Amino acid sequence: MHMMSTKAADTPQELFDTRSLIRKAGTLATRKVWLPKVLYNTLPYFYLTAGFAAFFATLYISDWFWVLPHYLLFSAGCIHLAYLVSSRRRRARAVEVDNCVSEAAPAP
Repeated sequence: MHMMSTKAADTPQELFDTRSLIRKAGTLATRKVWLPKVLYNTLPYFYLTAGFAAFFATLYISDWFWVLPHYLLFSAGCIHLAYLVSSRRRRARAVEVDNCVSEAAPAP
């Protein structure tokens, strides 16, 4: 077994222990989150509003120039997420409609 030396612990930890911690953290970050229907439907609009609000807030930043790139990056990320979420939902609806139409069509 490989041993990992850390300064945080008095004794070295086995590499298997750190891998299990990383695996648990990964499953926590990637697990599904169930939102109420209202929040789920308004999520792209929230991202779009937050992105434009952050973008227009950069117009009023005059003294703190170091904050400006953060606001622009946040606004670009929010607008991109709004587009991504809405396009994925639109694509899923189109596939769902195609499946319903193909099931409803009579077989020749």
